[in-house]
Amino acid sequence: MTVLRYHFSGIAGAGMGPLACLMRARGHVVQGSDRAFDQGKKQDIAAQLRRVGIELAPQDGTAVTAAINRLVYSAAVEADTPELRAARALGLDCLPRPQLLAEVVNTAAPGVAIAGTSGKSTIVGMLGWLLREGRVKATVLGGADFVGEGTGGCFVAGPAEGPAVAEACESDGTLVGYHPAIGVIHNVSRDHDELSALRPQFTAFARNCGRLLVGADCPEAAALGRRFKAATYGVSQDADARLRVTSVGPRRARGVLRYGGHDLTLDIPQPGLHNLENATAAAMVALEIGLDADLVVGLLSRFPGVARRFELVGTTARDIHVVDDYAHNGEKIRAAITTAQAGSARVVAVFQPHGFGPARFLRGELRAMIPTLLRPQDRFCYAEIFYAGGTVAKDISSRMLADDLPAALNCGYARGHEAARQWVVSEARPGDTVLIMGARDPDLPRLARAVLSSL
Repeated sequence: MTVLRYHFSGIAGAGMGPLACLMRARGHVVQGSDRAFDQGKKQDIAAQLRRVGIELAPQDGTAVTAAINRLVYSAAVEADTPELRAARALGLDCLPRPQLLAEVVNTAAPGVAIAGTSGKSTIVGMLGWLLREGRVKATVLGGADFVGEGTGGCFVAGPAEGPAVAEACESDGTLVGYHPAIGVIHNVSRDHDELSALRPQFTAFARNCGRLLVGADCPEAAALGRRFKAATYGVSQDADARLRVTSVGPRRARGVLRYGGHDLTLDIPQPGLHNLENATAAAMVALEIGLDADLVVGLLSRFPGVARRFELVGTTARDIHVVDDYAHNGEKIRAAITTAQAGSARVVAVFQPHGFGPARFLRGELRAMIPTLLRPQDRFCYAEIFYAGGTVAKDISSRMLADDLPAALNCGYARGHEAARQWVVSEARPGDTVLIMGARDPDLPRLARAVLSSL
């Protein structure tokens, strides 16, 4: 094997860190940088990277030298950063993170790519749990951590010749680069772009899969399944693997999956129909890889969950449940709120948009959805838009999003996290579920814990 020197620009990203660790585990020299580290943030991730032998440097371009063979950059890194300018000046091999991830998947035996606009991280987390606890030597590259295990929980560095499971994301147009032996299209909804722009990507992905599994309950995914003769799963009566839902809450989700003439009882420790659907997809892939059905059922019943996917942070003495969730698009917000409603007579929800561009993209959808989603007793608040740095047009605010909603909803607005905490404290009552939603902001879990300790 030729040993290469990699530089990961934006190495603290959820998808970047595990991939950097994999390259290190496979014997390559790895270094990286991240502006979060330069700002003194995400130090737990920095420590974990250093422990596995990855060198960290300031993100000012000085670490990018002619000694680097490949520079891998995150989609969150702007094209004109000092590092990318230095790399171009040196003529280095620069590739986006998904391109390297696709290389890992495409050369694995088998390679498994999980695609869809919602549920990818949880499905990959479930597969990571099944493979790890089932003692299968496999590579798993997930975008979230297992609850209770700290950073890196959904990462397993397996041998290059073994199976590899990864998320295949549509956000940056690189979905077309995957050629997996087993591919999943869990769903396709408006996220990052309009459906008209997403369809060509998912079509190319479907065409490139050796074996394709699709969610039968999503019209867009089901249409691709019919076109490419995929195996289907879901609650639809004509699904090849049909799910019969028993319960979706309040604390667990249960159902029976009928597949191949056998019934698999799925009983998972996370509530919500969407989590039961995620478990169905994970079970299907696990069976395709060759795991025993009884093992799959038993291990899923103990699945710890992945961080910030309807993660119960705690319950107060007044029986107020505080939940932290990564929801950031329309379908994810809908799933989080309806799951909370299934387990509580009243929901107090805070949503922080994860950027100015996403806020503009979601504005019309949220204006239409939120009033129909909330019950009369529920309460909703917009926290101010998360700004991660860089050059961006700040021509929208969460105050504008709040003003979009009918006055009767009395939508809250929080200028920052402290204001969001105070709003929740003023609104929450015994028996409520408090739901903190948003992506990208590393301080949101801290907000959820602060809310819990204040109630």
